[in-house]
Amino acid sequence: MRLANPGLSGLITEAIGDGWITDLEQLRGLEPLADDAEFRRRFREIKAANKRHFADVLLARDGIEIAGDAMVDAMVKRLHEYKRQSLKLLHIVSLYEGITSGRIPLDAVTPRTFVFGAKAAPGYVRAKETIALINAVGATINADASLQGRLKVAFPANYNVTLAEDLVPAADLSEQISLAGKEASGTGNMKFALNGALTVGTDDGANVEIRKLVGDENFFLFGMTEPEAADLSARGYDPGAYYESDPQLKAALDLLASGVFTGGERGGAVASIFASLTERDRFMALADFRSYMDAQSRVDAAYADHEAWSRSAVLNVARTGFFSSDRSIQDYLDRIWGRVPSRRTASEACAVRERLAHVGEDPVDSRLDLRERHPEVLGGAVPGVVDVERRALCRGVELAVQADGRLRIE
Repeated sequence: MRLANPGLSGLITEAIGDGWITDLEQLRGLEPLADDAEFRRRFREIKAANKRHFADVLLARDGIEIAGDAMVDAMVKRLHEYKRQSLKLLHIVSLYEGITSGRIPLDAVTPRTFVFGAKAAPGYVRAKETIALINAVGATINADASLQGRLKVAFPANYNVTLAEDLVPAADLSEQISLAGKEASGTGNMKFALNGALTVGTDDGANVEIRKLVGDENFFLFGMTEPEAADLSARGYDPGAYYESDPQLKAALDLLASGVFTGGERGGAVASIFASLTERDRFMALADFRSYMDAQSRVDAAYADHEAWSRSAVLNVARTGFFSSDRSIQDYLDRIWGRVPSRRTASEACAVRERLAHVGEDPVDSRLDLRERHPEVLGGAVPGVVDVERRALCRGVELAVQADGRLRIE
């Protein structure tokens, strides 16, 4: 957050001091400020600036033009059926079908930019078909002038950490919609929440902890629980029954199958994904569709109240310091490894790093044995004067000299 979201990190430091940088649990000090109208206003201004910046980046990087003031609805993760990018796609297609059929008035649609980031394994055909279909749907929606720019779909190529540093601070909504019981943990959801995005998600992976930390009222929960999904599977899941019984779902799938998004082509990826969802649907996207659409309606209603939305966003930031890697490693030290590292101050660590650089050593080389090769780096007094700029750069860096004399920089 400190590097990728300087506007927000600056606001936080101004409000509660800079201790949170090395002790993320101190973000709890923001909780009372969630009820401060001026703080919320400045929080919204920073989010708006981040969204404009992300729009500029997408245009320059990928030639994708999006509105700088629409809701940024992000789903970025490895492309896999259990993560259910297909369910997100059905939401988008259902919105488009509702608008074009006249069922949903255009002025009732919350302006949204749907951002996908995903890569498929080389041999994973269904994942590649899903990417192709999302891009086809996006091209159609983005070119439809009748939407007046209210819906946009962006699927920038080669999503990576560099782009994440621009997207995560800009996101309003984090999509964490895997089938309950399938996600081991997930860390992207933590980053989004920490930067002020609200989550729409199932009770799966780290979503469980996020929801408990931020509160049900600041999280959009939907879908079956893991026991419910297991029970449905045991009883014999029939996705076709859901397709036939839900007119909104049927209309969305029929529009996909019609070829309207693929230049009239009804075979290939279109037929493959349609058959997969209606005949097998291993990860029960159709079973959770109605609950997911209801959750998205709650998202729209909540987003319309900017004050309440920003209050929830501030509380997400304030309550997700638990996901600090420092806390996680300390947990390992205390509960698993049973070790207590020897620690030095941040300025000492910086001085040691500079000494190592001076003698031509890599300070994070795990093979470096300081006792044998550079005892002078550890011995004696560490220089006591470190200029302010250098101290700022090194804040939060910790040196741990392990029992065997090896150096660890954290």
